[in-house]
Amino acid sequence: MSVKDTTTGPIIVTRQGRVLEVRIERGKANAIDAATSRIMGDVFAGFRDDPELRVAILTGTGEKFFCPGWDLKAAAEGEAPDSDYGVGGFGGLQQLPGLNKPVICAVNGLAFGGGFEIMISCDLIIAAEHATFALPEINSGTVADAASIKLPRRIPYHVAMELLFTGRRIDATEAMHWGLINEVVAADQLMARARAIAAQLADGPPLVFAAIKEIDRETSHLPVLEAMKMVTSRRLKTVDVLYSSEDQLEGARAFAEKRKPQWKGR
Repeated sequence: MSVKDTTTGPIIVTRQGRVLEVRIERGKANAIDAATSRIMGDVFAGFRDDPELRVAILTGTGEKFFCPGWDLKAAAEGEAPDSDYGVGGFGGLQQLPGLNKPVICAVNGLAFGGGFEIMISCDLIIAAEHATFALPEINSGTVADAASIKLPRRIPYHVAMELLFTGRRIDATEAMHWGLINEVVAADQLMARARAIAAQLADGPPLVFAAIKEIDRETSHLPVLEAMKMVTSRRLKTVDVLYSSEDQLEGARAFAEKRKPQWKGR
């Protein structure tokens, strides 16, 4: 397996075969300013557009901070909250169009504010047992905009409102209890576990993953019957591609022949 490291300012990118690892390494706390956000957007857009890459892992450097969100030092120096954060919005993921590949978040420490919002923009979330989570924007008189939209759709409404209204910090055990994250692991096992999941997904059917993500993104606001009609009538590009693909036939043949399918992504 080929391994290639690339450092772009505060972002370290490691390519291992079909898996891309993206690590935030900015100062003591991994806070993100507009320039860092634009770099992350470019990195994830490149991941999206590279046919050889199947899965990405996002994590932070160190054991104390995953990401506390927006760099308040940059804000104090005049960076506006509505600055140009790049093609993917804040953190490179939240508004990136057409990202139809799995992204795993490996939360190595504190995930607050915008860091929390970046985390819930990923598809799977693995947290170190000491990780903590909060939306403290309420204490500085501003709104956690992405979390206000997404969090009530992910966990019970009243729990989401409590976290948004109070800024209360929760630990990894409580986060898992509410379904906010998938797994809690020992800190020294975090990246090994994330890489094991990434390897499993990288060996899976990329066209099916793409269809799953587009179906969720494009139908979440629709009534069930209308959403089903959109899928079964092949009005979604990824579904249309999947249903006409070599991989669709390969899956059926492999099942009939009792062998492991060989996915080609076409």
